[in-house]
Amino acid sequence: MHSTDAVPAFDLRVSIQGTDPEIWRRLQLPADLTVPQFHLAVQAAFGWEDRHLYGIRYVDRKGKPAVLAGPDYETEEAEAAAVSGVVLSDLLDAKQPGRSRIEYEYDFGDCWTHEVELLGAVDLAAGELVCLEGASRGPVEDSGGAAGYTRLVQILADRNHAEYADADSWVFQLTGQSGRQFDASAFDVQSVNRKLRNLSLQWWPQPLTDEDRDAVLRPVRWLLEQASPDGVELTKDGYLKPAMVLRAIEELGWSNMVMGKANREAHAVTVMELREHVIRWRLLRKLKGRLVLTTAGRRALERPADLWDLVIDKIGRPEHDAVYLVTRLYAFWHLTGIAPPWNRKVEAIRAALEAAGFVTRSGHPIPESWASDINQTVRRALGCLHLMEARETRWRQRLLTDGGVKFFLEVSQVLNDR
Repeated sequence: MHSTDAVPAFDLRVSIQGTDPEIWRRLQLPADLTVPQFHLAVQAAFGWEDRHLYGIRYVDRKGKPAVLAGPDYETEEAEAAAVSGVVLSDLLDAKQPGRSRIEYEYDFGDCWTHEVELLGAVDLAAGELVCLEGASRGPVEDSGGAAGYTRLVQILADRNHAEYADADSWVFQLTGQSGRQFDASAFDVQSVNRKLRNLSLQWWPQPLTDEDRDAVLRPVRWLLEQASPDGVELTKDGYLKPAMVLRAIEELGWSNMVMGKANREAHAVTVMELREHVIRWRLLRKLKGRLVLTTAGRRALERPADLWDLVIDKIGRPEHDAVYLVTRLYAFWHLTGIAPPWNRKVEAIRAALEAAGFVTRSGHPIPESWASDINQTVRRALGCLHLMEARETRWRQRLLTDGGVKFFLEVSQVLNDR
């Protein structure tokens, strides 16, 4: 909760027409939320990916039907007004029965019509967006509207269906989940509220707290602390010793990210990347078989705010243009909560590199292996930080913590200033 100050808000029930069982959410949103913000809140609540245009049908203050369409820069609907400058209280009014509901339509091809019913007026803490309850996961993008999605769910529920293999392959490409893993009935209110929280932190930015900062930097600070004051003994090949690797895995909560016994850096790549990046960032250095603090490392332990600024700068100012582009992609994916599934990330990165004009020295398109290497470069740098919530299940989407949102907002500012 951002503040104890209360603001006028609407208690809304949003349901997707034509779905059976019904897909719905109960949301409480500030009355002065803009229509573009309302659009993104609904996208987050239902797991949409903001790929298409949207529109809103409502009754204006004079009792006449009206239409809005967005986003403004892409809309060409002759009869629709622009969404900019319009807020929820312009569309809904608990005191006027004729203005107690609106229709929000997403994707004019599949025609996903969301009925938005005003249940009543409430007060919310300033900057708060809330999902109280709901049912079923949101539909899969481009699945053919309510009828098409219903048919897809029916096919995936029957492994003997003649079209099961095709449906299984299609869903895997789109979501990263196989047909057996896909659960149309799944609904996670905590994930929805985490997405809404991440939006609110961007719309109403909050100061970085010591707790936010320390949580994000914990892996880096942990290794610096181990090296204080006399350094950490290394193996003859320059790796952390097995006992130290085990301690890192246990104390940093990385046990689900290792293979085998996890007492070697080769089996605990995240620990190896942490050590290598802290050296690369010139916070530690190797000296006579030990990993010791540099002057910058000692200062970082004494002044955590300096360490935060240093890491922001290292992530936000990469040396190579391709890494810069992919870092921007990751910042966008994390802040919006909309990212390609794990099995399509390299493909998306390769497409972005090609769109930006990157080619090989011989003028050929960027090969997939290069895109994969650049992806790993960015992922491993970010993996040295605690930016995401703990994963409760393998297939639950990991979302940014409060500190993670604030980190990427600052990184984005550095990237944009380049």
